[in-house]
Amino acid sequence: MPTLDDNHTGARIKEQRRLARLTQRQLADLLSYSYSLLNQVECGARPATADFVAACAKALNIDVTVLTGQPYVTELQRDRLAELVRPIRESLDLYDLGPNPDLTERPAEQLIAAADTLCEDVRATHLRNAARKLPGLIAELTHSAWAAPSTELWQALASTYRTAHDISVKLGYYDLSAVALDRMDWAAQRASDPCLSAVRQYMRALVYFREGEYRIGQRLVASGHGVVAQAGETREALAVSGQLHLGASVICARAEDRTAVHLHIAEARRIAKRIGDASDVHWLSFGPTNVALHKMSAAVEMRQYDDALKQARKIKLPTQLATSRRAHFLIDQARTEMETGHNDAALKSLVEARKLAPEQTRYHPAARETITGLVHMARRTPDTLSHMATWVGL
Repeated sequence: MPTLDDNHTGARIKEQRRLARLTQRQLADLLSYSYSLLNQVECGARPATADFVAACAKALNIDVTVLTGQPYVTELQRDRLAELVRPIRESLDLYDLGPNPDLTERPAEQLIAAADTLCEDVRATHLRNAARKLPGLIAELTHSAWAAPSTELWQALASTYRTAHDISVKLGYYDLSAVALDRMDWAAQRASDPCLSAVRQYMRALVYFREGEYRIGQRLVASGHGVVAQAGETREALAVSGQLHLGASVICARAEDRTAVHLHIAEARRIAKRIGDASDVHWLSFGPTNVALHKMSAAVEMRQYDDALKQARKIKLPTQLATSRRAHFLIDQARTEMETGHNDAALKSLVEARKLAPEQTRYHPAARETITGLVHMARRTPDTLSHMATWVGL
């Protein structure tokens, strides 16, 4: 059987538990999970699921990233991605300096179009390309929005801050993503755009979801609904409202509130039937397909793996679905396949996700944990699995 080194989440949980001077039994008593599961995760016999990691982080009073090991700096440096983070961080910090007299900016319509192009790049998982262009575009839009304020320019600036958030999350820089969301709110308020403000609340909710603070996540979703209601029943507002329901569905699934999960999925489905595919609205990918994907994700979060796998096999992904969303589905599917004993299928799903979105897959904690689980369970390590484990840095 192949062995794992200490570069896995279970080993980091063990290290932090010992630093907190807790025995396995004492930590297990603080969790809603068994002592047996904690023991298996720490030694690498079971993958550390996102909900389990969040519960451990909360019990130990540390950030989730301490346990996941994010950002994965060694791999980011090898991929020449780490060097792109500092310019993004600096661009987010210069929001309040007003016009830059040393800057020559493009016309407003070109800047607005460029903001949309960056959103499209992220959905296509062209992270490197988007990360390179982002700081300069933020600088130009910041200058233009201060020098000749308009709703469209503030909206475009808010959009670039949202892109900064998306890139930061995908690369594991969650501290930077929080700054980007604050800047997004700052620009959305100047644009007087309730839909953008509601999208920001949706993204904040997912931050707390990742940290295991499900009540706060639910409050943020409710706040988002209150904000978007100010926009009336436009197609844009309905799409944002529908996405808020989808976000709430996975938060409630993690909180084990199955009744609320079904209510949110039903409401999102009702909206999707009314407006159809609305993936063009704020790049949220909202529509009937995304409702089906979130229903499956909710089943995964509730550890209903047999049901989740049945759903996954029935889902037909449309060609226009964003590459990032398609890869996310494959990573979820791989987890359900591993949990139901279909290890070869799980590896195949991960390989497909890698081909489709290599950067997103390499830095996705769930992909890494599934690979960890497959390595431990393998009686012999197939070349493909060995290559995947090495590729993600295990």
